[in-house]
Amino acid sequence: MAQALLLRGESVVGIDNLNSYYDVALKRGRLAELAAHRNFAFHQVDIADRDALRETLGGVPIHRLIHLAAQAGVRWSMTHPEEYASANLVGHLNILELCRHREELEHLVYASSSSVYGSSAATPFREDAAADQPVSLYAATKRADELMSQSYAHLYGLRQTGLRYFTVYGPWGRPDMAMWLFADAILSGRPIDLFDEGRGLRDFTFIDDAVAGTLAVAEKAPDGPLPHRVFNLGSDRPERVTEVVSLLERALGRKAETRLLPAQPGDVPTTHADISAIRAAVGYEARTPLTVGVPRFADWFAGWRARGG
Repeated sequence: MAQALLLRGESVVGIDNLNSYYDVALKRGRLAELAAHRNFAFHQVDIADRDALRETLGGVPIHRLIHLAAQAGVRWSMTHPEEYASANLVGHLNILELCRHREELEHLVYASSSSVYGSSAATPFREDAAADQPVSLYAATKRADELMSQSYAHLYGLRQTGLRYFTVYGPWGRPDMAMWLFADAILSGRPIDLFDEGRGLRDFTFIDDAVAGTLAVAEKAPDGPLPHRVFNLGSDRPERVTEVVSLLERALGRKAETRLLPAQPGDVPTTHADISAIRAAVGYEARTPLTVGVPRFADWFAGWRARGG
């Protein structure tokens, strides 16, 4: 996201606490890519630290704020719940408070998650579907963020858009995501664990499509008496996780060994985004099929490993 903004001439201030949820070297590698741009500034700050956040951004004019910071991961939330309360609840509240006092702010765009839909049997998932039965604490915090944002739009007229991202993958992605775990296992000669015996369907969204959709949304703030909306951001093309394994095998030139295991607590069997609302609002389309996105990720990943990543 920062790279796309910088390449079109925007000035970007980045905030991240660089925590150790996954390898900090990957985060520093991303920052090294951005440091080449003269219009980029970075501050190592935890958004849950209200005073540090205010002090860091005190003199910085902010016209659009794209809030993608969170403690991610469904399974991690079962063993580290406090981290989700801090980053996702307190952190989101601090962002809302920061934004409501900024007269120059045009729009707050924040990351929600497809996890808010829980194990709903109605697919594809529509934004007007009930999202009140989360199956993980992570999902519960993301739904709570949406409700907090709704209240700030009502109370203060704060213009906001929440984006329910669906399984974003690609270069520089997170090491706890399936795409990375599968590729690493294949190149390391380890078996891949396929939960729910490999029957799961996921709406995979390539990073370039996620960025393009987010930028399109950021440029068109909602109006009206309650200026808050929520959109799905996915591909509208759910694929079996076994298809990802097959594509990685071909891209990496190695055969995978797989183990079929039962479903894990907090996982849902299927995710499928109805993207008709975001398409109508900003013309969004997912343009990168899995057959293109997986080889692009695999090429980057092989290079990252070769460089000692």
